Amino acid sequence: MKCMKTWTTKSGYRIIRILSGRSNVFLLTNGEQNILIDTSPKNKWAKLEKEFDRLKIRHIDYLILTHTHFDHAANAHKIKEKFNSKVIVHRAEAQYLSSGDNIVPKGTNPFTRILVKLFAIRFLQGCRYEPCKYDILVDALFDLKEFGFNATIIPTPGHSTGSMSVVVDNEIAIVGDAMFGIFPGSVFPPYASDVKQMIASWGVLLKTDCSLFLPAHGSANSRSLLQKDYDKRKLRLRATSAH
Repeated sequence: MKCMKTWTTKSGYRIIRILSGRSNVFLLTNGEQNILIDTSPKNKWAKLEKEFDRLKIRHIDYLILTHTHFDHAANAHKIKEKFNSKVIVHRAEAQYLSSGDNIVPKGTNPFTRILVKLFAIRFLQGCRYEPCKYDILVDALFDLKEFGFNATIIPTPGHSTGSMSVVVDNEIAIVGDAMFGIFPGSVFPPYASDVKQMIASWGVLLKTDCSLFLPAHGSANSRSLLQKDYDKRKLRLRATSAH
């Protein structure tokens, strides 16, 4: 199907993009343990469930939320209920998951800044989702070896305070909204709570050996594209600071 794409790492782990469009949903599997990364918005639940059935996914052992915005966490309760999955979230955003509330992001360009100004209250009211209990809180590097994977959760704040990425085999990173894969020649998201912090998180990701970065929106980003945008944005930050 159009939405499904698979990457295989050097250890034989498979990363399957089982849902795309409004939000990408990824499944990381070693053939025995399954980890889901993000859940898509609540209006995509039927489609997501259909993909689980089509791919014969009978268990999801862990659910990692890259952050708790509605288009990433809205189906967390349903995943936990259906599969009895253990839910992993950053400590800084645990209260949002527990209440079903959203953090309002800031716009990073004139257009999105206006959108946030005009629709922030409506966003908070209309994008609430079913609360979900978390099982594991992360606030630093979190090794997934005990779960059967040569993989690490790393904090990559900036888009939101508790944004996280999953680095698999030091080869592929699943990065949530730390970057986008929609705009030609750029990975820069249209929304971020702290742009300076987000760019610093790009630097953290570039310190890995990953050659591919899978965002929650759009297509995979190459290391060279990330490096190019990182260098450009760092120069802009220095120039702004100098003034």
